[in-house]
Amino acid sequence: MNNKTNCCGAEHVHHRTTQEITAAMPDDDALIDLAELFKVFGDSTRIKLLTALSSGELCVCELSETVGMSSSAVSHQLKILKQAKLVGFRREGKTVYYFLADDHVMTILKQGIEHISE
Repeated sequence: MNNKTNCCGAEHVHHRTTQEITAAMPDDDALIDLAELFKVFGDSTRIKLLTALSSGELCVCELSETVGMSSSAVSHQLKILKQAKLVGFRREGKTVYYFLADDHVMTILKQGIEHISE
């Protein structure tokens, strides 16, 4: 960046401040991964499924009834959530049960709700 640019009305740039911020910033790959994670959260259907799973393990049929969607539509969304490592699953016979992958998922949901409620 041209240091002589007067882009914000300041006569000078605090180089030490900008260097400290730049050093603390995640690398580009991490930022891309984070943006992809937030894209997954950018769908209200997936948020609905994650919220339902915050109550505990559910199979596709239970999720389907809870969110009012077909089993195939729920399965499609669960695939995306699994790829993003937001949900896990376990088999019991022919039934597959889904659950939130870890406490971070619930934290993100709770903080989002708190944020929009302010």
